[in-house]
Amino acid sequence: MNARSFRYEATGALARITLDRPEALNALTFEVYRELTETLRALAARRDVRVVVLTGRGRAFCTGGDVREIIGELLKFDRARLADFTRLTCDLVQAMGALPQPIIASLNGPVAGAGAAIALAADFRVATDTARIAFLFVKVGLSGADMGAAYLLPRVVGLGRATEMLMTGEFVDAAEAQRIGLYNRVVNPEHLETATAELAARLARGPAAGLAATKDALNREMHMGLEAALDHEAAVQAELMQRADFHEGFAAFMAKRPPRFEGAPE
Repeated sequence: MNARSFRYEATGALARITLDRPEALNALTFEVYRELTETLRALAARRDVRVVVLTGRGRAFCTGGDVREIIGELLKFDRARLADFTRLTCDLVQAMGALPQPIIASLNGPVAGAGAAIALAADFRVATDTARIAFLFVKVGLSGADMGAAYLLPRVVGLGRATEMLMTGEFVDAAEAQRIGLYNRVVNPEHLETATAELAARLARGPAAGLAATKDALNREMHMGLEAALDHEAAVQAELMQRADFHEGFAAFMAKRPPRFEGAPE
């Protein structure tokens, strides 16, 4: 990976993407959007990468679009160019959902605007107690429904809280975000890296195909009826039962030992 707008590191089964504009609170640029999307699409084919961590450097995770490099430029765009930009932002969320590997958003500080949408699109959110979050779009006269927020947020926190967060654009502190289920875990800043690494290691040791199928089902079945969901799950589960990981899982259970799934780090 040759990203220029953020740091990319691959260590063993883990790929780590670090937003690297700390002086701008990791605000997004057009280039960051494009490169993030391209990187995630490329990672989808990497069988050696089993978990992706997305974090930021400095005192913020991401504060949304850069005021000068994006917001100021958008004021000059015509309708067609504006539509191209909004499609660009949505392509990133789509790439996150399509990625077979689990994504952990490791939230090292405040999360706002498009940064909140990116965190929401991750599969897990581990945050410091300083990582307050806000979907700020209405604060600048736009719809709170941006980058899939009106689709995803109600499914995570419920319609009532999602309505409040998207229509007011107000910040929610980390403790409240955890209480309503938006954050999976909140820790002191000095423990963020450890907590993220522990979750990443646990996922990396899991069955890659089984986790990918779980992520796909969670996304796919959101708009299915129960009968269709049951049919989908039955077909996928029958296919996975033919694979080596199922046999290993059973053997490990019978031997009362941890399973050693195919390709997983020891």
